[in-house]
Amino acid sequence: MSRQDIDTCVRHALQQYFADLGREEPRELLALILGAAEKPLLEEVLARAEGNQSRAAQWLGINRNTLRRKLMEHGIAP
Repeated sequence: MSRQDIDTCVRHALQQYFADLGREEPRELLALILGAAEKPLLEEVLARAEGNQSRAAQWLGINRNTLRRKLMEHGIAP
């Protein structure tokens, strides 16, 4: 799957979200989308890194302490 494929998936999900909203206006959309994407991203990367937080943090391009904080925020056990 390419970056373009991921962009397309996100775009389709957003189009469906707006269609479901109808005439209602969205609120805090950035936080909603980032929050929805962050937890499964962290879970999948950590699983692929076989629980190695240093490797997962490197793949994500973040500091290991930042990864640990995010794992705690989302209730993900290392």
